Amino acid sequence: MSKRVPLLVDCDTGIDDALALLYAAASAEAELVAVTCVSGNVEARQVARNTLAVLELAGRGDVEVALGREVPLVRALEVTPETHGPLGLGYAELPEAARPMSERFGPDVIVEAARRRPGELTLVTLGPLTNLAVALLREPELPVLLRRWVLMGGSYRSNGNTAPTTEWNTHCDPEAAALCFRRFGEAAAAHGTPRPLALGLDVTERAKLTPEHVVALAHRAGSRPEPTLAPDQAIDTRSASDNEVVRFVSDALRFYMEFHSRYDGFYGAFVHDPLALAAALDPSLVRTEAVTVDVELAGTLTYGETVTDWRRVWGRDPNVDVAVEADAGRFMAQLVERIGALAARVGR
Repeated sequence: MSKRVPLLVDCDTGIDDALALLYAAASAEAELVAVTCVSGNVEARQVARNTLAVLELAGRGDVEVALGREVPLVRALEVTPETHGPLGLGYAELPEAARPMSERFGPDVIVEAARRRPGELTLVTLGPLTNLAVALLREPELPVLLRRWVLMGGSYRSNGNTAPTTEWNTHCDPEAAALCFRRFGEAAAAHGTPRPLALGLDVTERAKLTPEHVVALAHRAGSRPEPTLAPDQAIDTRSASDNEVVRFVSDALRFYMEFHSRYDGFYGAFVHDPLALAAALDPSLVRTEAVTVDVELAGTLTYGETVTDWRRVWGRDPNVDVAVEADAGRFMAQLVERIGALAARVGR
């Protein structure tokens, strides 16, 4: 096996974040160092509860989970229960984790881990960039200390999913996103460190998970009976699978699929965050282009937009490697195989 990839994950654990955590736990090449929690899909303290429970489900209750900043840098807190459910995990229900949340502050976990292992850690951010911004304010050398930063966030060549041109993670804390892009870009220019790898809606919406994928995952796990994710199921219907990981995935995703059916015109789910996590482990899943990105902080209609200089009219050095293509088919096959194998191993 090739050398494992040490990962720090910062997330706002809703449904697709939970799948990303399962993917990390299922990937032999991933060394999951710690997970930090930020408000986004739900409030940060619920994010921490969800994260602890999902990791325990995956057999990774040993991973440190730390609460970060609970509100954005400037704007008011906004969450999205209509997308992920009131507690963030759709129709799924998990027991409280046995292990408590870390006593450390999330941004400090990021900084201290990077100082302890300079040049080794890949930071994967799956939610708003509040915690990373705070970490940068505490340790300006963080872009040099990390091996790389990979993010799910922004919309670089497509419509937004929150406002017409803005994506949820940047929408929730635009000031944090602007600071992070600027600091990492400055480090790349001054020190030759890798630019951030950004997966926006342009590529993550190519990763569509369907009920057929869930059935295949259940078959890989040896689960019985076969899951049903019909759009006309009663709300209180829960999965009857004999495998707890499959039950969780089915119940969480049914809520997510119902949301996409209402707002995106298909019964399935975009799995944004797992694709970003997978690309952190295997960058060959995406093709990128180096461009200059900034975040709009003053527009009345475009606040939070990731403004991307595709034609190089600004004359500034590129500060982000933006994914422009993704091998969605290979990724979806990996997601089904890996989480299905994890379910076979740890599901009861």
